[in-house]
Amino acid sequence: MSLASYQTARQALITEDRSLRLDSQSQYLDPLGPTESVQKADAIVRKIRATEAESVWSKETERIPHIFPGMEFLTAKETIQSTELFKWVRKLPKGALLHAHMDATCDAEFLLRTALEEPQMHVRASVRIDRETVGSTLPGFRAMPVDFPASPYQSVTSPDYEGDAWIKISSARDDFSTELGGAEGFDKWVIAAMRIDPEEAYVKYNTSKKIWTKFGSAFIVAWGLLEFEPTFRKYVRQFLLTSIEDGISYVEMRTSFFNKTIIRSDGANDFSTAEQVKLIGEVIEEVREEINSQGRGDEFVGAKIIYITIRSLSFEELEWYLNDCLSLKQQFPDLIAGFDLVGQEDTGVPLLDYLPKLLEFQDKCREAGLSIPFIFHAGETLGDGDRIDDNLYDAILLGTRRIGHGVSLVKHPHLMKLCRERKIAIEVCPISNEILRFTSSMPAHPLPVMLNHGLTVALSSDDPAVFGNLGLSYDYFQVLVSSEVTGLITLGVLARESLLISELEKEQKEQAVAKWDRRWQAFLKEIIQAYEQ
Repeated sequence: MSLASYQTARQALITEDRSLRLDSQSQYLDPLGPTESVQKADAIVRKIRATEAESVWSKETERIPHIFPGMEFLTAKETIQSTELFKWVRKLPKGALLHAHMDATCDAEFLLRTALEEPQMHVRASVRIDRETVGSTLPGFRAMPVDFPASPYQSVTSPDYEGDAWIKISSARDDFSTELGGAEGFDKWVIAAMRIDPEEAYVKYNTSKKIWTKFGSAFIVAWGLLEFEPTFRKYVRQFLLTSIEDGISYVEMRTSFFNKTIIRSDGANDFSTAEQVKLIGEVIEEVREEINSQGRGDEFVGAKIIYITIRSLSFEELEWYLNDCLSLKQQFPDLIAGFDLVGQEDTGVPLLDYLPKLLEFQDKCREAGLSIPFIFHAGETLGDGDRIDDNLYDAILLGTRRIGHGVSLVKHPHLMKLCRERKIAIEVCPISNEILRFTSSMPAHPLPVMLNHGLTVALSSDDPAVFGNLGLSYDYFQVLVSSEVTGLITLGVLARESLLISELEKEQKEQAVAKWDRRWQAFLKEIIQAYEQ
């Protein structure tokens, strides 16, 4: 064989190997616009990536002695923010965010600031907070009625403080011990309880099972602040606005109704699930009107709710939530997009155990003429062939519209084939999977396997308040720098497809995609002009 013949055969083999990828098929490439512009922008991004692979990601420092593109996010975050590539990823129109837990989508500092504005918000600790207990004791929060008796203690650091006594958050913060940093020390204590830091992720809780200890506690702390009607309203609004600023035009927020009620503004703990959905709908419309009034209508399509509860319920408890979801769909048909069970999959109840109730729910939906698809978490595990890994079989048999995470899916070639044929999209959460230790870094993530098998993937952020990956830019960046195959074209295809695999109605999808197409063309023009100049 001549050298030329070998090179031809080699290229043909590579092309065939990648032929299932969406970014290799004309039906996905053609909608991205004129080939010359798309390829020119893609080449610019690849050049920036290659340059920074040398100038940024090969320069070891005292702080990061083992640096590489796609490395552990919490260690690399500051470096990522300093790059030219991240600047352009931030500007990229990203389509839909389809996997994000609403109660972990806004920065922890914002949640604390918002809570501090509410005079009814109180804090407590199980023991007096001092140098020995501040690092191991979680704050607890709750909004109290206006006439709640004043506490005899000034703060949780007061010498005479007795554990579990409620104190107004403003007083507790103002009088927090100066030895622990005063008000700033209070903020640090609270925010640290709602975030995972590098030491926790990569040293203290460095396995997928251990890290859930910290992960779960972060939610418990945040819930106390969030489950108060005024805070909840501001939080939903902030989530939508920050998503829009990051180039996200549509979201399907996984909204937890596990506690059934939250506390209303007068302190009564009876703000129902229906009232919560109504509130979210009101905020969506307020944000839409605000964005439209600014002449930015292409930047926001809207939002829907995926009803979630935890995967550790009894049959009777699950039935209550399924019935509540059905009732909410009847009341708010344009807002409820689907149903899911969440929580640590490795320790949760397998879908198979819930099968009778889930099948019954589908029958009830059919009888009521309602469409409430399952959009299940499944395969968020390192298991292979155990009962948790088997959730993938049941999710698919139950007709799940998409699969949340699907880390273990790549161990199942036939299931990947079914997902490709049935257009079951995989909601991949790169940074979440890495921090929760389902992969050591992005180069080791199973995402390329999914893409190379032709699966439709929706890049998602999962719980950015806990991980610090607000929006979608960080996840997009980590994917982009971790693969020489993936480029701007790949991200464009994934972003556009995310709108088409959403639970928007057909006409809404067409409008959403048309808006995205205009923003995509403007983005191509901007990056090409910037580098031609």
